[in-house]
Amino acid sequence: MKHDELKQFLTEFAAERLALLQRHEHGARVVSNYDYNNAYQYVINREETHVSWVQAALAEFGVPLPPASSTIPVPEVIKPGKKIEAGAFRAILQDDAATLGAFVERWRPRLVEMTHARHRTMLDVVLGESLEHRRFFEQAASGFEDLLGKRMPGNERQGAVLPSRWME
Repeated sequence: MKHDELKQFLTEFAAERLALLQRHEHGARVVSNYDYNNAYQYVINREETHVSWVQAALAEFGVPLPPASSTIPVPEVIKPGKKIEAGAFRAILQDDAATLGAFVERWRPRLVEMTHARHRTMLDVVLGESLEHRRFFEQAASGFEDLLGKRMPGNERQGAVLPSRWME
């Protein structure tokens, strides 16, 4: 892979990775279940790290981080009542799992053509962690709530995460 081809490859990857990050940020604003939202926060944190890695790789070529390749819409959620049912967010969680799976399926075969070992390894790690994130979303879509750890006995889930943080 030549210099310009590698630069183009990384730019395209970064644009799609950024679109997924932004989609997950939008999803986190809608998914108010504490456990699912905590999983979103974990995924978003790792995805920000992924984007910073690709941004650093692009900086080696003097190329800035490109804009997101697209805006991925968040599926509609029926407005929950006072008691938020975990299943209310199933469509969003399934969509996140599907988009991450499609992302990996699109990019994994293309990594074979990359000859730059350091960048290929970095992108392979990003894709591997994307599969792990897909698993989180699949588990959440199935109704499993202990995604990042088991809640102590007697501590009932109650309340919800607000769509935006309190600001002064």
